[in-house]
Amino acid sequence: MAPQEHRRTPDPLHPAGGRAGAQTAPAQRRRGEELPDDPGTRPELLDLGALEERARELLGPEVADYYAGGAEAEVTLREATPAWRSWRLRPRVLTGVSAVRLGTTLLGSEVATPVGVAPWAYQALAHPDGERGTARGAAAAGALMTVSTSASTGLADVAAAEPAGPRWFQLYRLHSPAHTDDLARRAGDAGYRALVLTVDLPVFGRRLREAAHRFALPADLPLPNRPGPAVPAADSPVWTPADVERFGRLSGLPVVVKGVLRGDDAVRCVDAGAAAVWVSAHGGRQADPVVATATALPEVAAAVGDSAEVYADGGIRAGSDVLCALALGARAVFVGRPAIWGLATGGADGVRAVLDGLSAQLATTMTLCGLDDVTAVPRDTVTPAPGTIPPGP
Repeated sequence: MAPQEHRRTPDPLHPAGGRAGAQTAPAQRRRGEELPDDPGTRPELLDLGALEERARELLGPEVADYYAGGAEAEVTLREATPAWRSWRLRPRVLTGVSAVRLGTTLLGSEVATPVGVAPWAYQALAHPDGERGTARGAAAAGALMTVSTSASTGLADVAAAEPAGPRWFQLYRLHSPAHTDDLARRAGDAGYRALVLTVDLPVFGRRLREAAHRFALPADLPLPNRPGPAVPAADSPVWTPADVERFGRLSGLPVVVKGVLRGDDAVRCVDAGAAAVWVSAHGGRQADPVVATATALPEVAAAVGDSAEVYADGGIRAGSDVLCALALGARAVFVGRPAIWGLATGGADGVRAVLDGLSAQLATTMTLCGLDDVTAVPRDTVTPAPGTIPPGP
Protein backbone atom coordinates (compact mmCIF):
# COMPACT_ATOMS: atom_id res chain seq x y z
CA MET A 1 0.00 0.00 0.00
CA ALA A 2 1.42 3.35 -1.04
CA PRO A 3 2.22 6.00 1.55
CA GLN A 4 -0.88 8.12 2.01
CA GLU A 5 -2.49 10.74 4.13
CA HIS A 6 -4.45 9.34 7.04
CA ARG A 7 -7.88 8.14 5.85
CA ARG A 8 -10.88 7.58 8.03
CA THR A 9 -14.46 6.40 7.76
CA PRO A 10 -16.86 9.34 7.20
CA ASP A 11 -18.15 10.58 10.53
CA PRO A 12 -20.76 13.28 11.19
CA LEU A 13 -18.56 14.57 14.00
CA HIS A 14 -15.57 14.92 11.67
CA PRO A 15 -16.72 16.15 8.25
CA ALA A 16 -14.32 15.99 5.33
CA GLY A 17 -12.07 18.95 4.79
CA GLY A 18 -8.55 19.97 3.87
CA ARG A 19 -6.56 17.72 1.55
CA ALA A 20 -8.36 14.72 0.11
CA GLY A 21 -7.97 11.62 2.22
CA ALA A 22 -6.27 13.47 5.03
CA GLN A 23 -6.87 13.41 8.76
CA THR A 24 -8.50 16.77 9.47
CA ALA A 25 -9.24 18.67 12.64
CA PRO A 26 -12.46 17.43 14.31
CA ALA A 27 -15.55 19.60 14.28
CA GLN A 28 -17.49 20.37 17.45
CA ARG A 29 -20.80 18.52 17.77
CA ARG A 30 -23.97 20.56 18.27
CA ARG A 31 -26.74 19.54 20.64
CA GLY A 32 -29.21 17.31 18.86
CA GLU A 33 -26.66 15.87 16.42
CA GLU A 34 -26.60 12.11 16.70
CA LEU A 35 -23.48 10.10 17.36
CA PRO A 36 -22.63 7.23 15.01
CA ASP A 37 -24.22 3.96 16.10
CA ASP A 38 -21.04 1.92 15.55
CA PRO A 39 -18.08 3.00 17.71
CA GLY A 40 -15.87 1.09 15.25
CA THR A 41 -16.34 3.93 12.77
CA ARG A 42 -14.57 6.22 15.23
CA PRO A 43 -11.06 4.82 15.76
CA GLU A 44 -10.07 7.73 17.98
CA LEU A 45 -12.31 6.17 20.66
CA LEU A 46 -9.97 3.19 21.03
CA ASP A 47 -9.82 2.22 24.73
CA LEU A 48 -6.95 -0.23 25.18
CA GLY A 49 -7.63 -0.65 28.89
CA ALA A 50 -11.16 -1.85 28.26
CA LEU A 51 -9.98 -3.98 25.35
CA GLU A 52 -7.43 -5.72 27.57
CA GLU A 53 -10.08 -6.46 30.19
CA ARG A 54 -12.37 -7.98 27.56
CA ALA A 55 -9.51 -10.03 26.13
CA ARG A 56 -8.64 -11.36 29.58
CA GLU A 57 -12.25 -12.50 30.07
CA LEU A 58 -12.17 -14.36 26.77
CA LEU A 59 -8.70 -15.87 27.13
CA GLY A 60 -8.92 -17.02 30.73
CA PRO A 61 -6.27 -16.35 33.38
CA GLU A 62 -3.66 -18.90 32.22
CA VAL A 63 -3.40 -17.75 28.61
CA ALA A 64 -4.01 -14.09 29.50
CA ASP A 65 -1.10 -14.14 31.95
CA TYR A 66 1.11 -15.92 29.42
CA TYR A 67 0.63 -12.98 27.07
CA ALA A 68 0.57 -10.26 29.73
CA GLY A 69 3.40 -11.36 32.00
CA GLY A 70 7.01 -10.31 32.18
CA ALA A 71 10.14 -11.67 33.80
CA GLU A 72 11.28 -11.63 37.42
CA ALA A 73 9.62 -8.75 39.35
CA GLU A 74 8.22 -7.27 36.09
CA VAL A 75 9.88 -3.90 36.68
CA THR A 76 10.70 -3.55 32.97
CA LEU A 77 7.11 -4.37 32.07
CA ARG A 78 5.64 -1.80 34.47
CA GLU A 79 8.02 0.98 33.46
CA ALA A 80 7.60 0.66 29.70
CA THR A 81 4.57 2.90 29.18
CA PRO A 82 5.41 5.47 31.90
CA ALA A 83 8.80 5.94 30.23
CA TRP A 84 7.11 7.35 27.12
CA ARG A 85 5.09 9.63 29.38
CA SER A 86 8.29 10.99 30.94
CA TRP A 87 8.56 13.16 27.82
CA ARG A 88 6.44 16.22 27.09
CA LEU A 89 5.28 17.46 23.70
CA ARG A 90 6.20 20.95 22.50
CA PRO A 91 3.47 21.92 20.01
CA ARG A 92 4.08 24.38 17.21
CA VAL A 93 1.42 26.97 16.33
CA LEU A 94 0.64 29.09 13.27
CA THR A 95 1.83 26.25 11.03
CA GLY A 96 -1.30 25.98 8.90
CA VAL A 97 -1.40 22.21 9.44
CA SER A 98 -4.86 20.67 9.18
CA ALA A 99 -4.05 17.27 7.66
CA VAL A 100 -1.41 14.67 8.41
CA ARG A 101 0.47 12.26 6.19
CA LEU A 102 0.98 8.94 8.01
CA GLY A 103 2.43 6.94 5.13
CA THR A 104 6.09 5.99 5.19
CA THR A 105 8.47 3.26 4.02
CA LEU A 106 10.15 0.55 6.10
CA LEU A 107 13.22 -0.85 4.35
CA GLY A 108 11.60 0.15 1.09
CA SER A 109 8.16 -1.34 1.81
CA GLU A 110 5.40 1.22 1.60
CA VAL A 111 3.01 1.30 4.56
CA ALA A 112 0.06 3.51 5.43
CA THR A 113 1.07 3.96 9.07
CA PRO A 114 4.25 3.90 11.17
CA VAL A 115 2.49 1.56 13.65
CA GLY A 116 3.24 -2.10 12.90
CA VAL A 117 2.65 -5.48 14.55
CA ALA A 118 5.48 -6.92 16.64
CA PRO A 119 6.17 -10.67 16.52
CA TRP A 120 4.30 -12.72 19.11
CA ALA A 121 3.97 -16.45 19.49
CA TYR A 122 1.15 -19.00 19.37
CA GLN A 123 -1.59 -16.70 18.11
CA ALA A 124 -4.03 -19.59 17.79
CA LEU A 125 -4.26 -19.43 21.58
CA ALA A 126 -5.89 -16.02 21.21
CA HIS A 127 -8.22 -16.70 18.26
CA PRO A 128 -8.93 -19.63 15.92
CA ASP A 129 -7.70 -17.59 12.93
CA GLY A 130 -4.33 -17.09 14.62
CA GLU A 131 -1.65 -15.42 12.50
CA ARG A 132 -3.90 -15.44 9.43
CA GLY A 133 -6.31 -13.13 11.24
CA THR A 134 -3.50 -10.82 12.32
CA ALA A 135 -2.17 -10.74 8.76
CA ARG A 136 -5.57 -9.77 7.37
CA GLY A 137 -6.10 -7.09 10.04
CA ALA A 138 -2.65 -5.59 9.54
CA ALA A 139 -3.05 -5.54 5.77
CA ALA A 140 -6.46 -3.85 6.08
CA ALA A 141 -4.83 -1.12 8.17
CA GLY A 142 -1.95 -0.77 5.72
CA ALA A 143 0.46 -1.85 8.47
CA LEU A 144 3.50 -4.11 8.47
CA MET A 145 3.28 -7.44 10.33
CA THR A 146 6.24 -9.32 11.81
CA VAL A 147 5.68 -13.09 11.97
CA SER A 148 7.29 -15.12 14.75
CA THR A 149 9.29 -18.31 14.40
CA SER A 150 7.00 -19.58 17.18
CA ALA A 151 3.86 -18.96 15.14
CA SER A 152 0.99 -21.42 15.18
CA THR A 153 0.68 -21.01 11.40
CA GLY A 154 3.37 -21.90 8.90
CA LEU A 155 5.30 -18.96 7.51
CA ALA A 156 4.18 -19.68 3.94
CA ASP A 157 0.54 -19.98 5.05
CA VAL A 158 0.68 -16.60 6.79
CA ALA A 159 2.09 -15.09 3.61
CA ALA A 160 -0.69 -16.67 1.54
CA ALA A 161 -3.40 -15.24 3.82
CA GLU A 162 -2.70 -11.71 2.58
CA PRO A 163 -0.10 -11.89 -0.22
CA ALA A 164 0.06 -8.14 -0.83
CA GLY A 165 0.52 -7.23 2.83
CA PRO A 166 4.05 -6.22 3.85
CA ARG A 167 5.55 -8.66 6.33
CA TRP A 168 8.86 -9.57 7.96
CA PHE A 169 9.90 -12.87 9.49
CA GLN A 170 11.37 -12.98 13.00
CA LEU A 171 14.02 -15.67 13.44
CA TYR A 172 15.01 -17.44 16.65
CA ARG A 173 18.04 -19.66 16.93
CA LEU A 174 16.42 -22.41 19.00
CA HIS A 175 16.93 -25.51 16.88
CA SER A 176 19.63 -27.15 14.81
CA PRO A 177 21.72 -24.88 12.56
CA ALA A 178 20.33 -26.66 9.50
CA HIS A 179 16.74 -25.99 10.54
CA THR A 180 17.42 -22.33 11.30
CA ASP A 181 19.14 -21.91 7.95
CA ASP A 182 16.15 -23.54 6.25
CA LEU A 183 13.71 -21.14 7.95
CA ALA A 184 15.71 -18.17 6.67
CA ARG A 185 15.65 -19.50 3.11
CA ARG A 186 11.94 -20.28 3.30
CA ALA A 187 11.18 -16.74 4.49
CA GLY A 188 12.90 -15.33 1.43
CA ASP A 189 11.11 -17.76 -0.87
CA ALA A 190 7.71 -16.93 0.67
CA GLY A 191 7.96 -13.22 -0.09
CA TYR A 192 8.87 -11.85 3.30
CA ARG A 193 10.63 -8.51 2.95
CA ALA A 194 13.11 -8.63 5.83
CA LEU A 195 14.56 -11.05 8.36
CA VAL A 196 14.40 -9.99 12.01
CA LEU A 197 17.07 -11.57 14.22
CA THR A 198 15.95 -11.51 17.87
CA VAL A 199 19.26 -11.36 19.71
CA ASP A 200 18.21 -10.81 23.35
CA LEU A 201 17.32 -14.43 24.14
CA PRO A 202 20.48 -16.41 24.94
CA VAL A 203 18.28 -18.11 27.57
CA PHE A 204 14.64 -17.62 28.47
CA GLY A 205 13.92 -15.06 31.18
CA ARG A 206 12.36 -16.27 34.43
CA ARG A 207 8.68 -15.66 33.74
CA LEU A 208 7.07 -16.15 37.10
CA ARG A 209 3.44 -15.80 36.03
CA GLU A 210 3.91 -18.73 33.67
CA ALA A 211 5.52 -20.74 36.46
CA ALA A 212 2.67 -19.92 38.86
CA HIS A 213 0.12 -21.27 36.36
CA ARG A 214 2.41 -24.14 35.32
CA PHE A 215 1.69 -22.91 31.84
CA ALA A 216 2.12 -25.46 29.06
CA LEU A 217 1.16 -25.32 25.41
CA PRO A 218 -1.83 -27.46 24.42
CA ALA A 219 -0.75 -30.79 22.97
CA ASP A 220 -2.73 -30.12 19.78
CA LEU A 221 -1.39 -26.60 19.17
CA PRO A 222 0.23 -26.51 15.72
CA LEU A 223 3.89 -25.44 15.66
CA PRO A 224 4.64 -25.69 11.95
CA ASN A 225 7.86 -23.64 11.97
CA ARG A 226 9.42 -25.99 14.49
CA PRO A 227 11.17 -29.19 13.42
CA GLY A 228 10.11 -32.66 14.45
CA PRO A 229 11.23 -34.16 17.76
CA ALA A 230 14.16 -35.90 16.08
CA VAL A 231 15.83 -32.57 15.29
CA PRO A 232 18.13 -31.45 18.11
CA ALA A 233 18.02 -28.09 19.81
CA ALA A 234 20.68 -25.52 18.97
CA ASP A 235 24.03 -26.05 20.65
CA SER A 236 23.98 -22.34 21.43
CA PRO A 237 21.17 -19.85 20.74
CA VAL A 238 23.63 -16.94 20.89
CA TRP A 239 23.98 -14.71 17.83
CA THR A 240 27.26 -13.18 16.66
CA PRO A 241 27.99 -10.25 14.33
CA ALA A 242 28.93 -12.71 11.58
CA ASP A 243 25.36 -14.04 11.59
CA VAL A 244 23.98 -10.74 10.33
CA GLU A 245 25.70 -11.03 6.96
CA ARG A 246 25.29 -14.80 6.79
CA PHE A 247 21.54 -14.88 7.34
CA GLY A 248 21.04 -11.96 5.00
CA ARG A 249 22.81 -13.95 2.32
CA LEU A 250 20.88 -17.15 3.07
CA SER A 251 17.51 -15.42 2.92
CA GLY A 252 18.27 -12.82 0.29
CA LEU A 253 16.64 -10.28 2.62
CA PRO A 254 17.74 -7.19 4.54
CA VAL A 255 18.40 -7.97 8.20
CA VAL A 256 16.88 -6.20 11.20
CA VAL A 257 18.53 -6.82 14.59
CA LYS A 258 15.92 -6.77 17.36
CA GLY A 259 16.69 -6.43 21.06
CA VAL A 260 19.16 -3.52 20.98
CA LEU A 261 19.26 -1.18 23.99
CA ARG A 262 22.73 0.41 23.68
CA GLY A 263 24.28 2.76 21.17
CA ASP A 264 27.55 0.82 20.94
CA ASP A 265 25.68 -2.41 20.22
CA ALA A 266 23.68 -0.63 17.54
CA VAL A 267 26.88 0.47 15.82
CA ARG A 268 28.21 -3.11 15.93
CA CYS A 269 25.00 -4.32 14.30
CA VAL A 270 25.23 -1.79 11.49
CA ASP A 271 28.94 -2.48 10.98
CA ALA A 272 28.04 -6.17 10.64
CA GLY A 273 25.60 -5.38 7.84
CA ALA A 274 22.25 -4.78 9.54
CA ALA A 275 19.84 -2.63 7.54
CA ALA A 276 17.98 -1.64 10.70
CA VAL A 277 18.08 -1.96 14.48
CA TRP A 278 15.02 -2.49 16.65
CA VAL A 279 15.11 -1.03 20.15
CA SER A 280 13.31 -3.60 22.30
CA ALA A 281 13.29 -5.10 25.77
CA HIS A 282 11.36 -8.17 24.56
CA GLY A 283 8.17 -6.97 26.18
CA GLY A 284 9.82 -7.11 29.61
CA ARG A 285 10.13 -10.90 29.31
CA GLN A 286 13.92 -11.28 29.42
CA ALA A 287 16.41 -9.48 31.70
CA ASP A 288 14.74 -7.47 34.45
CA PRO A 289 15.02 -4.65 35.31
CA VAL A 290 16.47 -3.16 32.12
CA VAL A 291 16.43 0.31 30.65
CA ALA A 292 13.09 1.27 29.10
CA THR A 293 13.02 1.50 25.33
CA ALA A 294 11.87 5.12 25.57
CA THR A 295 15.08 5.82 27.48
CA ALA A 296 17.37 3.75 25.24
CA LEU A 297 16.00 5.03 21.92
CA PRO A 298 17.72 8.46 21.80
CA GLU A 299 21.15 6.91 22.39
CA VAL A 300 20.62 4.23 19.75
CA ALA A 301 19.26 6.67 17.18
CA ALA A 302 22.15 9.08 17.73
CA ALA A 303 24.72 6.29 17.43
CA VAL A 304 23.23 4.95 14.19
CA GLY A 305 22.54 8.29 12.53
CA ASP A 306 21.56 7.89 8.90
CA SER A 307 23.38 4.58 8.43
CA ALA A 308 20.34 2.39 9.24
CA GLU A 309 16.67 2.62 10.10
CA VAL A 310 15.67 2.50 13.78
CA TYR A 311 12.44 1.05 15.21
CA ALA A 312 11.09 0.70 18.74
CA ASP A 313 8.53 -1.26 20.72
CA GLY A 314 7.61 -1.62 24.37
CA GLY A 315 4.66 -0.02 26.12
CA ILE A 316 3.25 1.92 23.16
CA ARG A 317 -0.35 2.55 24.20
CA ALA A 318 -1.34 5.88 22.62
CA GLY A 319 -0.76 8.03 19.58
CA SER A 320 1.26 10.43 21.73
CA ASP A 321 3.62 7.54 22.57
CA VAL A 322 4.09 6.93 18.85
CA LEU A 323 4.84 10.60 18.21
CA CYS A 324 7.34 10.62 21.06
CA ALA A 325 9.15 7.65 19.51
CA LEU A 326 9.25 9.32 16.10
CA ALA A 327 10.70 12.47 17.66
CA LEU A 328 13.35 10.44 19.48
CA GLY A 329 14.58 8.88 16.25
CA ALA A 330 12.38 5.87 15.44
CA ARG A 331 11.10 5.48 11.91
CA ALA A 332 8.28 3.24 13.13
CA VAL A 333 6.97 1.53 16.24
CA PHE A 334 5.56 -1.95 16.78
CA VAL A 335 2.89 -3.15 19.18
CA GLY A 336 2.51 -6.66 20.57
CA ARG A 337 0.04 -6.91 23.45
CA PRO A 338 -2.48 -4.44 21.95
CA ALA A 339 -2.55 -6.59 18.81
CA ILE A 340 -3.15 -9.65 21.00
CA TRP A 341 -6.13 -7.95 22.64
CA GLY A 342 -7.51 -6.95 19.26
CA LEU A 343 -7.18 -10.45 17.83
CA ALA A 344 -8.67 -12.08 20.92
CA THR A 345 -11.72 -9.82 20.95
CA GLY A 346 -12.38 -9.37 17.25
CA GLY A 347 -10.14 -11.45 15.02
CA ALA A 348 -8.84 -9.61 11.97
CA ASP A 349 -11.29 -6.74 12.53
CA GLY A 350 -10.02 -6.36 16.09
CA VAL A 351 -6.39 -6.12 14.96
CA ARG A 352 -7.33 -3.53 12.37
CA ALA A 353 -9.30 -1.54 14.96
CA VAL A 354 -6.25 -1.34 17.24
CA LEU A 355 -3.93 -0.23 14.45
CA ASP A 356 -6.44 2.23 13.02
CA GLY A 357 -7.14 3.60 16.50
CA LEU A 358 -3.50 4.24 17.33
CA SER A 359 -2.98 5.78 13.88
CA ALA A 360 -5.97 8.08 14.34
CA GLN A 361 -4.67 9.17 17.74
CA LEU A 362 -1.26 9.83 16.20
CA ALA A 363 -2.78 11.94 13.43
CA THR A 364 -4.79 14.02 15.90
CA THR A 365 -1.78 14.58 18.17
CA MET A 366 0.40 15.56 15.21
CA THR A 367 -2.21 18.05 14.01
CA LEU A 368 -2.35 19.59 17.48
CA CYS A 369 1.45 19.83 17.47
CA GLY A 370 1.58 21.49 14.05
CA LEU A 371 3.21 18.51 12.32
CA ASP A 372 2.05 17.11 9.00
CA ASP A 373 4.39 14.22 8.08
CA VAL A 374 5.56 11.21 10.11
CA THR A 375 8.83 11.14 8.18
CA ALA A 376 9.75 14.65 9.34
CA VAL A 377 9.16 14.86 13.10
CA PRO A 378 11.83 17.12 14.64
CA ARG A 379 13.73 16.02 17.72
CA ASP A 380 12.70 19.18 19.55
CA THR A 381 9.05 18.06 19.40
CA VAL A 382 9.65 16.50 22.83
CA THR A 383 11.47 17.53 25.98
CA PRO A 384 11.99 15.67 29.27
CA ALA A 385 9.22 16.20 31.80
CA PRO A 386 10.09 18.43 34.77
CA GLY A 387 12.08 16.59 37.38
CA THR A 388 13.27 13.83 35.04
CA ILE A 389 16.84 13.17 33.97
CA PRO A 390 17.23 13.61 30.20
CA PRO A 391 17.88 10.07 28.83
CA GLY A 392 20.53 10.00 26.14
CA PRO A 393 21.38 12.59 23.48
